[in-house]
Amino acid sequence: MPFFQPFFILILVSLLIFALDSFNLLSLPKTATYYITNPISFGIYRSSQTVSRQFYFIFQSRFAAQENKALNEQIFQLLSENAQLRSKLSETESQLEQQKSLDPRTYNLVAARPIGLDRYLRIDRGLKDNLKINQPVVFKDNFIGLTTDVSEKGSNVRLLKDPDSKIAAFALSKDGKAKGVLVGQFGSELLMDKILHGEPVLVGDLVYSEGTEGYLPRGLILGRVSEVLEDPTQIFKQAKIKPIFDLRDLELVFVISE
Repeated sequence: MPFFQPFFILILVSLLIFALDSFNLLSLPKTATYYITNPISFGIYRSSQTVSRQFYFIFQSRFAAQENKALNEQIFQLLSENAQLRSKLSETESQLEQQKSLDPRTYNLVAARPIGLDRYLRIDRGLKDNLKINQPVVFKDNFIGLTTDVSEKGSNVRLLKDPDSKIAAFALSKDGKAKGVLVGQFGSELLMDKILHGEPVLVGDLVYSEGTEGYLPRGLILGRVSEVLEDPTQIFKQAKIKPIFDLRDLELVFVISE
């Protein structure tokens, strides 16, 4: 029986409250309770809204950061792939242009990438590619230099500007041909020496290889005349020669291996 006392008490209290509410005797307490609890409920509601917005902002910020990182990685990958495609396209175009300049049926050409440039041009081909010392290196129909210091996987190319470089050459103009020797000067210009005074040479004339060395084809372009140096008291006159292009712009060069 003691266990049922709280239950009966709750029932009696509930009936009492129901009766009082039926006769509108609880209106004043209900109104007072409403005015007391409503600001608290509203405050709790506003606080929950603020906390929800903060959590939503944090979630969105983390999601945006992750998405931005993924997009940056995709952009980097696309840029890398684009650079590789452009490099391959440039190399393919260089090979096609080279075939137009020097017939592959006449010359055995080995394509090589420049990988360094100081006194020598460093290329990524060597003994494993059947390269040897004193093989001409060209770009289209332009002569760049001769292979030297050939190792298993790379070679140095002695450039025209090197002081050890001496090439039999001729300058061709509308008035005729002038023969001489192209000598390296360690600079952006070369010097064509041993030109007879009676032979015509003008600014703008192209200079070609004579081919008397035996290992170098005749008619490769060596440069263009930028200035004529003539002294009547000297036996020979000279001409300054500028290269046609900048070696740093080349994607590929070609070694004449045979």
